[in-house]
Amino acid sequence: MKEITTKLLVIGGGPGGYVAAIRAGQLGVSTVLVEGESLGGTCLNIGCIPSKALIHAAHAFDAARHQAHGSPLGIRVQEPSIDIAQTVRWKDGIVKRLTGGVGALLRKAGVQVHKGWAHIEDGKTVIVQPAEGGEPVRVRCEHLLLATGSEPVELPMLPFGGAVVSSTGALAPESLPRRLVVVGAGYIGLELGMAYRKLGVEVAVVEAAERVLPGYDEELTQPVLDALEKSGVVLHLGCSVQGYDAQHGVRVRSARADEFALPADRVLVAVGRKPRTTGFGLESLQLDMAGRYVAVDAQCRTSMRNVWAIGDITGDPMLAHRAMAQGEVVAEVIAGKHRRFEPMAIPAVCFTDPEVVVVGRTPGEARAAGLDCIAAAFPFAANGRAMTLEATKGFVRVVARRDNHLIVGWQAVGQGVAELSAAFTLSIEMGARLEDVAGTIHAHPTLGEAVQEAAFRALGHAIHI
Repeated sequence: MKEITTKLLVIGGGPGGYVAAIRAGQLGVSTVLVEGESLGGTCLNIGCIPSKALIHAAHAFDAARHQAHGSPLGIRVQEPSIDIAQTVRWKDGIVKRLTGGVGALLRKAGVQVHKGWAHIEDGKTVIVQPAEGGEPVRVRCEHLLLATGSEPVELPMLPFGGAVVSSTGALAPESLPRRLVVVGAGYIGLELGMAYRKLGVEVAVVEAAERVLPGYDEELTQPVLDALEKSGVVLHLGCSVQGYDAQHGVRVRSARADEFALPADRVLVAVGRKPRTTGFGLESLQLDMAGRYVAVDAQCRTSMRNVWAIGDITGDPMLAHRAMAQGEVVAEVIAGKHRRFEPMAIPAVCFTDPEVVVVGRTPGEARAAGLDCIAAAFPFAANGRAMTLEATKGFVRVVARRDNHLIVGWQAVGQGVAELSAAFTLSIEMGARLEDVAGTIHAHPTLGEAVQEAAFRALGHAIHI
């Protein structure tokens, strides 16, 4: 068996793994990266990027449909049609360019990439079985980094296969179903459910909780709920799924124990993700666990010396940008730099229509933490740029300590608010106070003016409301 040695071995080529490998290579650390499928992991190949591409295509098609029926802008077009196969090819082209770019960056950094499946023998030795067959390779390393990501949760009564798909299958449809049932009203289910509805599919959503996006506060989710109802998405909240068969559809039980069936040509199960901790010998390391996750410290060290873990296998929030930041920390610590992963805030974005952004503490979380805070919101209905975009639903909200006006949280709901997340996060990381944001000149006309106006309002002197 061929044998190679390296200082750092990374298992998993997703956002966390490839960022760690590139940064380590830049710092002169000899690095080997093992990935069994495609570079970029879930995010680039079957998650963040393709879902946003499909969402954009669906939005463009829906806009054209509305223009065909009369637009207040005076635009008239013929009734549009969509070639979903071409849409998927376009989406795949974006993915291919991005994953190809990751490969080029890894080569530039001097990282050895092995396409294959890793199996851990011990904390210093991994056997790699090439994905396309051939002789296994034994890799010996000084440092082992686990970046294996996560996978969709499968329900026992709705196993994946045939008409029942995960988000992976929903992002690569060969054709559009006439009727789609989405199980789960979290961000993945609603993002894809709304996209399919815009593509003309009849969509029903089943959620065990009593409201959509149960992880967010109701004030934030109300505009999303309004948009769902306006678009014709049928919601079955407080309901549980019992099973599915092609003849009767999805069997559902309500909170009152009534049972009914929802006709469905396809069923999207989006009830969450679980860390990928099996199938590659992780148990042989006998690492300390935090529930179902690998336990790590502020430098992403596990309980075994020189074994590190980042990303989804280390717990919530399961976000690509969290994994990327952790990967950079690990690479720099291994290279001898002093780094810790202790962010003041990690932005979370839900790409529904309207979009939802949460950074830092909400008013409820601030109260629960014993903080006496001011919370103030500025509506997009009073923002000139939002009016020109026909996007007046939603608001920006700031949460700040009452005693010193230190900003501890931002939330927003509205069209395009994902692009405000960087400003929100930066203000918290920099220790900004309400006066700092209020005193910063914001370009006019932009959605960002609502950020300044929210700070003004929290200080008691809103200008435009």
